[in-house]
Parts: sequence; structure tokens; C-alpha cells
Amino acid sequence: MLSADHVHVVFGRCRTPPQAAQALGDWPLNTLHSDLSSMATQISDAAQAAGQAVMDVAEAAGEFVETMATGESTTAAARVGLVTLEERKAKMEQLRAKMRSSSQANRASLIEEHSKAKTSARETARLEKQRKLAEMLRTKADAEERGEDVEREKNWEWTIEENENWEKKLARKARRADFEFHDDAHAARRRYKKDLDQIKPDLVAYNRQKEVAMGLAPGSLVTAFNPTAGSSSAMQVVPTSQQQQIAAENLYRDANSMLYGDSKPSEEDIDRVVGKINQDIDKKGKFSRKRLNEDEGDITYINERNRVFNKKIARYYDKYTTEIRASFERGTAL
Repeated sequence: MLSADHVHVVFGRCRTPPQAAQALGDWPLNTLHSDLSSMATQISDAAQAAGQAVMDVAEAAGEFVETMATGESTTAAARVGLVTLEERKAKMEQLRAKMRSSSQANRASLIEEHSKAKTSARETARLEKQRKLAEMLRTKADAEERGEDVEREKNWEWTIEENENWEKKLARKARRADFEFHDDAHAARRRYKKDLDQIKPDLVAYNRQKEVAMGLAPGSLVTAFNPTAGSSSAMQVVPTSQQQQIAAENLYRDANSMLYGDSKPSEEDIDRVVGKINQDIDKKGKFSRKRLNEDEGDITYINERNRVFNKKIARYYDKYTTEIRASFERGTAL
């Protein structure tokens, strides 16, 4: 077999290709061909191995560079993430300052909106009052131009019945204007009168009972009865059956009637009584006599205007005069 050393010796000694060919001619042709093929294969494998080694080295170098870059970035990030205690305290103070400022801003906006709402309601009431006053003055001026009485013209807008009801209301209000306590019977009577004002008669139920007592068809008095019309043909009907007679006796009882305690109130009536009792209990629990000088202590004013003036002065001079006033009260003042 022709080794690489033999080839090196042959080609090293032969200076020209003919000499090399003459030197190689000493070996058999088949042996020479196989030796050259095997040597070429070895050279190719060595070249591939060298190329693979170069690629591995390049890949390793790239991984090393990437690893170094990643390590540097991680180290930089770690340096950035590292915050000292003073910096944390400063950051906390900034956050607290922002919270305080936002809370103050929210409070200020809330107060502003509330004041605007109160101002708008007050302004609306003032404008409505001015509008009514302007209408009254215009009506009065128009009536004076026509030579008419304003009060007389306004009274034409009311009916006689409405006028009588209004006069009764004023008279009842005048009678109840006496808030002075007389005795327990007088107080109970006043309370009873007030309770009666809240009770409204149930004319529908009364007319239904009246229909049964008079033997009328259901709905005759409830839908067609007119209390102001006086007696009608329906009032002339005489009960004929036993049920109608009992209903008539129950409806029109007198002092000789033996019926007592047979009335059964409805659920609505019971609820109304319970609601009235609860309302009285709540009203009594919330009642408190108004004391004008309870919070102020001694009275140091002669009227409302003087009270407001003294209150304004007290804002500035109470811190100086409190000790002097206390000394005078104790009798230790110089």
C-alpha cells in the first residue's frame, strides 16, 4: 500500500512531473490507483473535520459573546433595581403628598358643588318670588288704569263654597292659636280635634251599607248618589226582607238599640290606626323644646342684631377677655 510518506518521498525527490511519473511507474497500476483514492478520501475527511472544528469554534465564540452581553445587561438591570432606603423614603413622601393633594382637591370640588346647588336653589326661589311680585304689580297697575279694585277682582276667582271653607279654616286656626296650657281636659280635647282632622269619612262604604239597608241594587248609591241633591226616589224605598230590616237597624242605631260591639274593622282601617300610633311615637321621641341660649350660656345681648355683633367680636377678643371675665366672676381681679 502506498502511504503518505511514500508519496512525500517520491514527489520530494522528483523535481519534474516526468520524473515523478517515472518514479511511480515502479509500483503496479492497480495498487497505485487504490492508494491514491484512499489518500484523497483521508484528505477530504480531514478537511471536513477541520471545517466542522472551525464552525464549532465560531458557534462557541458566538455563544460566549451572547452570554457576556446578557450578563452585562442583567448586572445593569440589577444595579438599576437596587434602591436605597433614602430613595424609598423620598418616593413614599411624594406618594403621600399626591394623596393629600388629591384628597384636598376632591373635598374642595365637593364643597363647591354643594355651594352651587344651594346657591342655585336659593336663586330659583328668589327669581320665583320676584316673578310673583312682578305679576302682582302688573295686575294692580292694570286694574288701576281701568279704575277697578284689585282685591275685588281677585275675589271673583273664588266660589262661595271655597270662601266659606277658607273662613272656617281661618277661624279654626285662630281658636287653636292659644298654645297656653289650661288643664289636662283641654289638652286632651285639642289632641282629639287634631286627630279628627286626619280622619276622612269613607262615603263609598257608607253608601254600600245604605244600599243594603234600603234594598237598592248594588252600585245605585255608590255611582249615582249625590249628597247635595236632597231626597230622591231612591230614598223612598222601604225595606221588605228580613235582611234589609236588620241592615237598616244596624245602619240607623239609636239609644234604644241593643246592638253593641259587633263592628269588624277592615285591614285598611287597622293599618291606618297602627300607622297613626307609630307616627305619634316617633313624633314624641323626636320632640325637643327649643332653647335659644342652651349652647351659648349666659345671655349677653339685647336683640338679634346685638347677638350677631357680639358673636363677631368674640372671634377675635375672647382669647384675651376670657381670663379677665373669669377673674371678675371669681372676685380675684385686681
